[in-house]
Amino acid sequence: MNDLDALLALDTPAGRDLLDQVRDTDPAEELAVATRLRRTHPADLVSAALGQARLRQRAVAKFGAEDAGRMFFTPNGVEQSTRASVAAYRARRFTALGVTSVADLCCGIGGDAIALARAGIRVLAVDRDPATAAAARANAEALGLDGLIEVREGDVAEVETSGYDAVFVDPARRGGRGRIFDPEAYSPPLSWAVRAARTASRAAALKVAPGIPHEAVPDGAEAEWISDGGDVKEAVLWFGTEPGAVRATLLPGPRTLLSRRLLDPDVRTPGRYLYEPDGAVIRAHLVAEVADQVGGGLLDATIAYVTADELRPTPYATAYEITDLMPFNVKKLKALLRERGVGTLTVKKRGSAVEPEELRRKVKPQGPHAATVFLTRVAGAPTMLLGHPVR
Repeated sequence: MNDLDALLALDTPAGRDLLDQVRDTDPAEELAVATRLRRTHPADLVSAALGQARLRQRAVAKFGAEDAGRMFFTPNGVEQSTRASVAAYRARRFTALGVTSVADLCCGIGGDAIALARAGIRVLAVDRDPATAAAARANAEALGLDGLIEVREGDVAEVETSGYDAVFVDPARRGGRGRIFDPEAYSPPLSWAVRAARTASRAAALKVAPGIPHEAVPDGAEAEWISDGGDVKEAVLWFGTEPGAVRATLLPGPRTLLSRRLLDPDVRTPGRYLYEPDGAVIRAHLVAEVADQVGGGLLDATIAYVTADELRPTPYATAYEITDLMPFNVKKLKALLRERGVGTLTVKKRGSAVEPEELRRKVKPQGPHAATVFLTRVAGAPTMLLGHPVR
């Protein structure tokens, strides 16, 4: 049974009943559950239900248990869909721009369409993959949003978007060999998505990989990098907002740091505190803004660690109090950790080839205390800094 046939079979009263029966199946018990259910249900339907149950369990991290337990997924859909918190934030931005209708092109299983509809926005959701479009349609119905979401299976290049205030495009960024890094190799290419965005009457947003080069950002676009819980999730190119603006947005919150086009911070001697900027701040090239906030400079011109003498809390970086600084030397670190009774060691690195697990094996931390060691460079020299987060 292919993905489409499985979805259509499961999106029936008999299929939903079977999904309820396998909802909380432990992977270790799947064989026994499958054997029992195949006595009263078709074998391929049982397999489809168990597969869907696994996908729903994986989707809880993105959609929460309540929604994930009712939604329908494809394997790619779980992997590539937008996290609900990020989609909800984007929907709020659209609402603040006065958007009441969005053409969601390359909608996937409908994660963004769901968030937009919950914000009261009418959505046309389009995807060319039959199984993916079927999942999006089933999800709109399962969550009671089919009155606001129209799902079409088709080529996004053939969709007329003039009847919608805004356009949202989420191109496929994975191919047969994994992640695609060239924006023109997206499906559809970034250049096509930009042209589609420029036709929107009010606003548009293009979801792109967070590693997109800054020079690839189109003229007139706002570039926003978004992290959720400290993990960088995506970058978005906005049209109809603030042309040329660059921002980092941290969720939950949201908290947004805007570029002020500051010069790179000076390199300075290590101070008492080290600040580790959020990944979205680093991707957005806003380390200078953080350094300015905390009155600090860089440990090294090529590394995004900020150092300062005073503690000035900022939501855009995690502060650590540094207790020890030494040239890179595993034996000296091991002796210091033994002296301090450090048994829980967090290893962070930038500009170092040493792998954290390799270092832990070598120093064998033991004891009741915890510490963080930074493997990095200070003014070009391999260095270790020991400290702890400021609570």
